[in-house]
Amino acid sequence: MIAFVRGPVAAVTLSSAVLEVGGVGLELMCTPGTLATLSPKVGTGQTATLPTSMVVREDSLTLFGFLDEDEKTCFELLQTASGVGPKLAQAMLAVLSPDDLRAAVSGEDVKTLTRVPGIGQKGAQRIILELKDRLGAPVGSRAVAAPRVEEPWRDQVRQGLQGLGWSAKDADRAVDEVAPGPGETPDVAALLRAALRALSKA
Repeated sequence: MIAFVRGPVAAVTLSSAVLEVGGVGLELMCTPGTLATLSPKVGTGQTATLPTSMVVREDSLTLFGFLDEDEKTCFELLQTASGVGPKLAQAMLAVLSPDDLRAAVSGEDVKTLTRVPGIGQKGAQRIILELKDRLGAPVGSRAVAAPRVEEPWRDQVRQGLQGLGWSAKDADRAVDEVAPGPGETPDVAALLRAALRALSKA
């Protein structure tokens, strides 16, 4: 088991980051919020440490990277629910923070869970039933705001939405709806969640 990866950020794609470890580039599948904290610098790569979870399949080994240990723990717990695989677990964490997720499950908030693409009412009810006692109540451990980036926030939010299955047209509309006012610093993770909420109401 690979518990974490530390190394220079070699590349950031729409859905993953590549960290160089001992001369080898390891690709980590990450949420848009996590990717927003990473940016490869010309000449000297930003050094990052990401907790990881390895998903082993017959034909693949996939590493998932996380903002912190709390996010990693939620990712692994989500997969203990029937019908929840790694991709859906990651999509849930792209829409909801760990504490938002705990609040939704402990409060039996089906509506919040169905904001995640791929989760219907029955799926949300099953997740609540199976995970209510495992996830626990919100812990309030993450007091800091989501990572902030200056540019290009529009592309990051748009690509994040498309990566979660929304069309380019819907993504563009949602980006316009959640655009921050003049002088405000874009918060990509928060804007992505706001865009997903806007799309779920449409």
